[in-house]
Amino acid sequence: MEAKSGEGYTQDGTVDFHGQPAVPSRTGKWKACAFLVGYEAFERMAFYGIASNLVNYLTTQLHEDTVSSVISVNNWSGSVWITPILGAYIADSFFGRFWTFTISSLIYVLGMTLLTIAVSLKRLKPSCINGICNKASSTQITFFYTALYTMAIGAGGTKPNISTFGADQFDDFNPNEKELKDSFFNWWMFTSFLGALIATLGLVYIQENLGWGLGYGIPTVGLLFSLAVFYAGTPLYRHKVRKSRSPAREIMSVPIAAFKNRRLQLPSDPSHLYEHDSQYYLRSGKRQIHHTSTLRFLDKAAIRNDSATGSSRAPLTVTQVEGAKLIFGMATIWLVTLIPSTIWAQINTLFVKQGTTLDRKLGADFRIPAASLGSFVTLSMLLSVPMYDRLFVPFMRQKTGNPRGITLLQRLGIGFSMHIIAIAIAYAVEVKRMHVIRENNAVGPKDVVPMSIFWLLPQYVLIGIADVFHAVGLLEFFYDQSPENMQSLGTTFFTSGIGVGNFLNSFLVSMVDKITGKGESKSWIGDNLNDSHLDYYYGFLLVLSSLNLMVFLWASSRYIYKRESIMVKDGLCVEMEENPTLDASLGLQV
Repeated sequence: MEAKSGEGYTQDGTVDFHGQPAVPSRTGKWKACAFLVGYEAFERMAFYGIASNLVNYLTTQLHEDTVSSVISVNNWSGSVWITPILGAYIADSFFGRFWTFTISSLIYVLGMTLLTIAVSLKRLKPSCINGICNKASSTQITFFYTALYTMAIGAGGTKPNISTFGADQFDDFNPNEKELKDSFFNWWMFTSFLGALIATLGLVYIQENLGWGLGYGIPTVGLLFSLAVFYAGTPLYRHKVRKSRSPAREIMSVPIAAFKNRRLQLPSDPSHLYEHDSQYYLRSGKRQIHHTSTLRFLDKAAIRNDSATGSSRAPLTVTQVEGAKLIFGMATIWLVTLIPSTIWAQINTLFVKQGTTLDRKLGADFRIPAASLGSFVTLSMLLSVPMYDRLFVPFMRQKTGNPRGITLLQRLGIGFSMHIIAIAIAYAVEVKRMHVIRENNAVGPKDVVPMSIFWLLPQYVLIGIADVFHAVGLLEFFYDQSPENMQSLGTTFFTSGIGVGNFLNSFLVSMVDKITGKGESKSWIGDNLNDSHLDYYYGFLLVLSSLNLMVFLWASSRYIYKRESIMVKDGLCVEMEENPTLDASLGLQV
C-alpha cells in the first residue's frame, strides 16, 4: 500500500493486514476499535449470561448441592480467566493477536453452541416425575461440562488478545493518539459491562421464566453476529510486528544468565553494562528500557564474561534484563490482586444464593431473579466510567500533572479499599438477615426471609464503582507495564489474577465447609443458608482483605514504573515514563 504524499506511516512499527506499514489516516484509532468493541459487548453478554446464573442452573436443574455448585462455578470461571496465559503465549510467540483470536473465537462459539444444546434437549437434562427430580446422569454431566470447558478453552485465546489488539490501534508516538489511548481501557470496560448489563437484566429473566435454551441461544446467535462485525473491520486494523521469536524464553534466560555470572562483580556504574547503541534501536524499531536499581542481581546477566564462557558471545542487554525485572515486579503486584478477586467471585455465587432466600417480589406477580442484582454492579460501573474519564481524570490532572490523573497503583489502591468496604457491608447485611431469620423463625431451606432483596444493593453498587478503579486499572497497568513484545502475555496477569481468585474462593469455601461442618457443628456455608453462618465467612473475607491491602501498600512502595524510549524519524528519541507526582501521598515509589 502506498501512502499519499506527505501522509507518512505510524511510528510504532504497526502494519496493515497485508504486512505493509500502516497509514494513520486509513487505519487504527477509534474507527477500527468500533468493530472490536462490538464483539466485546456480545462476548460479555454471552459470558455473563452463563456465569451470572450458572450456580442456579446447577442447583435447580442439575440438582447439585450449594457447596459443590459454588466450587463448580468458581472452577469454571477460574479456567475461563486463567487459560489466557496459553492464548497470550501463542499470540506473542507464534501467530500474533489477530490469528490467535480468530481460531479461538471459533472454539468459543462451538462451546456456546454445545451449551445451548445441553440445556435445550430433554435427554441431556435430569428427568422429574411428580415433582421429584433425579440427579443428572454421568452422561448429562459430562456433556454439560465439556461444553462449558470448550468455551473456557476458546476464551483463552480471545480474552488476552482482543483488548491488547484494541490498544494496538493507537500509536504511542503520536501525541493525539496517545491521548486517545489513555482513555481506551476506560471505554473498553464500559462496553464490556454494557454487554454484562444486558445479560444480567434480560438473559437471566429469560432463562428462569421463558427457558434456559432460549436464554443461552440468544447470546450464541449474538456472538456469531459479533464475529461478522469484527471481520468486517479487517481492512482498518493495525497489527504489531513480532520482534522476538520467543519473548517468554527471552525473559527466562535473564535469571539463568545472572546465575551463571553470579561470581562476577557488578560495575559501580550501570552504564558499563552491555547495551546496544542507539542505531540498533533506530534500525529495529524496538524500544529501549532504561536501567533501574531494583533486583540488581539480575544485572549480572548484562556483564560480558568472555573468559568464563570461552566464547565472544554477547551478554544479554540492559533492555532485556529490565524486561525481566518488569515481569517480576508485575508478579509481585499480581499476588496482591488475588484476594480482591475472591471478593469479586462472590457476585455470581454466594451473593446470588443469599438473594434467593430473600423477598424478591416486585409488585403482585413479578419476582426478581436473584442473579439480576448483578446488573447493579454493571449499572454503577457504566455510570462511573464516564464520570471517572470526563470529570475525575481532568480534575486530578490539573492537580497532579499526571496525564492519567492519578498513578496506576493509586487507582488500584482505591479499588482495593472499596472492595473492603463492600465486603464489610455484605457482612453487616448478612448479620441483619440472620437477625430477621431468628425473629421470624424462618429457618427452613425454602422459607422466604421477610427482608427485601434490595438490602443487597449497596454491596453490588460499591463493587461496581470499585471495578472502575480495580478492574480497569489492573487491565491498563499490566498492559502498560509489560515489555513491548509481551503485551498479550502481560495482560494475562489481569485475567489469571481473576482466575486464581476464583480457584482460591473454591478452596476457601471447601475448607471452611469441611472445618466448620465437622461433627454436629453447622457449616458456615450449608445447603440451607437460613440455618448457616454466611456472616462468619464474610467476616473472614473482610479480615483477609484488610491484611491484603496492607501488603499491597508495601509492595507498591517498592514498585518502579517502566521507563522506555524509542528512536524514531530523524533520530529523534521519544521517551515514555509514568508520572510520579502523586505517589508520595500513598508512599508509592516510581
